[in-house]
Amino acid sequence: MLTVDQAWEQICQTVTPREPQLRELPVAAGHVLAEDVVSAVDSPPFDKALMDGYAVRFADLADVPVDLRVVEEVTAGRTPQKPVGPGEATRIMTGAPLPDGADVVVRIEDTAFDDDSGQVTITVAPGESGANLARRGSAMRAGEPVLTAGRVLRAPEIGLLAELGQAQVPVRPCPEIAVLATGDELVPYSQDPGEGQIRNSNEPMLAVQIAQAGATARPLGIARDNRDDLLAAVRTGLESDILCLSGGVSAGKLDLVPSVLEEAGVREVFHKVAVKPGKPLWFGVLDAERTPDGRPRFIFGLPGNPVSSMVCFELFVRMAVRRLQGDPGTSPCSLPAAIVEPFQTRGDRRTFLPVRLSVTAGGLEAIPVPWQGSFDLRATVNADGLLDVPPGDQEFHIGDSVHVIPFGQRFG
Repeated sequence: MLTVDQAWEQICQTVTPREPQLRELPVAAGHVLAEDVVSAVDSPPFDKALMDGYAVRFADLADVPVDLRVVEEVTAGRTPQKPVGPGEATRIMTGAPLPDGADVVVRIEDTAFDDDSGQVTITVAPGESGANLARRGSAMRAGEPVLTAGRVLRAPEIGLLAELGQAQVPVRPCPEIAVLATGDELVPYSQDPGEGQIRNSNEPMLAVQIAQAGATARPLGIARDNRDDLLAAVRTGLESDILCLSGGVSAGKLDLVPSVLEEAGVREVFHKVAVKPGKPLWFGVLDAERTPDGRPRFIFGLPGNPVSSMVCFELFVRMAVRRLQGDPGTSPCSLPAAIVEPFQTRGDRRTFLPVRLSVTAGGLEAIPVPWQGSFDLRATVNADGLLDVPPGDQEFHIGDSVHVIPFGQRFG
């Protein structure tokens, strides 16, 4: 049986990044940038006013109030035609280029203009030269790296790329993940279960985790515990980049998933990991030469118990998503924290416990959430992440340092 670290290593060796694709800028949001971006322009492209007012020489403001002759008005989009000399001012609007000779903008509220004389009285002077204006290139310079590969494209990144004039951007597309629950005992979560039945809670839970990981969920419903039904559903799921099955991977009579995946041409990479919860985890690959588009598919058989399924997604499936999108990380992003309540654990497997996290002045604090086992989904509602506990009998005291994996981290 693999250790958790060995399972992570196997996933990293198996899953390689998707080839970059050019996407139009408006639809690139949410994808991962595939190449570094270098600015081709200065920003701002010229010295500009940051507010409405008057562009003047700071030297003329030694004694206020002071009267200055207005030589020109410059609005945004226009270019100044006259320099500002001693005793002169230019009326200027927000975003307009600064005229030569001016080195400060006085806000309109600190002035009074006289129509008859064409003069402006400066009543309050800015505290320093350069006030209320932005110098050319102060935000970025041509040739300066501004975005690095691996960054998720959010609204700020899209805006910056638009400023740089990049109508298309190379990205690693968001993977599609098919979700298939297995078992005769399952009914759709919208239905009332009969005797011996339970609702399919894993499908909507995994769909949310998939979205948080930056992928697109493709729910396939429920496959019953017979080979034909399961094989047909698996083949549909193999159209997606990743197929996540929940249930059917243990050692029971009707745990058909491993053998059905083999029948579908999927190659097993590993089965079972020394982890709690989630020991029956299965991982395999449909090699590229077996797919119509020449891209491999990656398959995870998650345990059916809901907490096991949730934890295995956070620990293992999320890593595969990150690898497809070019993240070089070899393990989930964990953070140091301090225990604030004493507790004990027992067992020969590395355990990931639901934990509540709190940010304090002293750093991150962790409080283990009482839970009854891998069926106890309710307990996870009070958790913000997973507490990583080494195998063996462990006793933790207040203030002990531990590592936690916050829920929902896309990239660390």
